[in-house]
Amino acid sequence: MPIYFYSVNSIPYGCFSNFSNHSFELDGHKWKTSEHYFQAQKFVGTKYFSDVLNASSPRKAASLGRNRSFPLRKDWEEVKEDVMREALFAKFSQNESIKSVLLSTEEEELIEDSPIDYYWGCGQDQTGKNRLGCLLAEIREKLRD
Repeated sequence: MPIYFYSVNSIPYGCFSNFSNHSFELDGHKWKTSEHYFQAQKFVGTKYFSDVLNASSPRKAASLGRNRSFPLRKDWEEVKEDVMREALFAKFSQNESIKSVLLSTEEEELIEDSPIDYYWGCGQDQTGKNRLGCLLAEIREKLRD
């Protein structure tokens, strides 16, 4: 039976959200959330990177990251899934409580039930790519080893 997740407040799977308050260290920085890390990577080597790193909330980090007046790195479309994969692995490998939640899903399909995101989620009509769910399943497999 598929496991649907979206809201950070949903128990026990809210930790699968990139907005969940599970910090980790990666690339020489301490990240408040995986959303902070993901959005900041759009601006590596620019002054906007630290704005996102230090954003007061994941919602603010997302807003900054989606601001198209900031110069997006040229290779973003090619690297964004690798960036998300790195963030997720760091988040779940460094936080034992949520690692156990992820591992407890065994072989179930994980679906980000976002009504608006057809790339990372399944979208309103369930036709989205669900790349976040797929990457979480990859991380789950890697953490088992």
